Amino acid sequence: MSKIHIQFTLFSAFYTPLIVTMAGGFLRDEGLDHDWSVAAPGTSAVEAIENGTAQVIQSAPSQGFNSLKSGKSPVAVHFAQVNEMDGFFVTAREPDSNFDWKKLEGSEVVMFKAGQPNAMFRYACYKAGIDYSKIIAITPGGADAIDRAFREGQGQYVQQQGPYPQQLELDQSGSIVAQVGPQIGPNAFSSLAASREWLETDEAAAFTRAYSKARIFLNQTTAAEIASALIGYFPETDPKALERCIDTYQRLGCWTSHVEITRAAFDVILDIFQHTGSITERYAYEQVCAKPPA
Repeated sequence: MSKIHIQFTLFSAFYTPLIVTMAGGFLRDEGLDHDWSVAAPGTSAVEAIENGTAQVIQSAPSQGFNSLKSGKSPVAVHFAQVNEMDGFFVTAREPDSNFDWKKLEGSEVVMFKAGQPNAMFRYACYKAGIDYSKIIAITPGGADAIDRAFREGQGQYVQQQGPYPQQLELDQSGSIVAQVGPQIGPNAFSSLAASREWLETDEAAAFTRAYSKARIFLNQTTAAEIASALIGYFPETDPKALERCIDTYQRLGCWTSHVEITRAAFDVILDIFQHTGSITERYAYEQVCAKPPA
């Protein structure tokens, strides 16, 4: 049985399509064994493609912009979508049925300092008609540090991916008041990437068949069943929080059944990163993305 290594840039329930591909036996059914890891803090998963320690990484098409801005061709090419919507939530300390994004102006928000999470949040603020510069940003670090800071009393609001916000609610430590995704709409948020050479292999085709079946499974299965299959990957998360998170992402439309990264979704990412000043030109789809190999 052929074995591949999969590396995550970030590990959360937002990336359930890839996790369930492993957990649901879809790789095994295609004759593939696997192991997996999470990139060390401050390290790009692309390095695992460069040094050959991983064949598939969870990443984002916007990652390719870093190489292109310096005049280089990206080492990793993005061949399949993971999420076609932003999956971050805005959580307040207390329930607020009358929440409006305008309330973020002048408020302390525990959030990501940079990268795609920050770019997307800034663009969502723009779409919501508020001035991002009026937000008092608290940026303690990664996802765990952000969660810890909010739990320890910092900030009036917090920006997080699931299942952190759902766990906050169950712990009565916060209340979800908004989602970033609906402000922006469909886009090429997160993806699977690999080397162009690996995408030409039978192994890559087998992986993509498995991944395609997993995405169909996610759209035909209840959140409770999916959460039950994945709870071993989230030992510190209450099963109810994980189920709520998965149900929300299913209804949001993050995990559409098609595998390919569409040109329309890629164009939105260009819009977002041009708006934030991260890029100054519109790169061609083919410079960053490729069709799925299967």
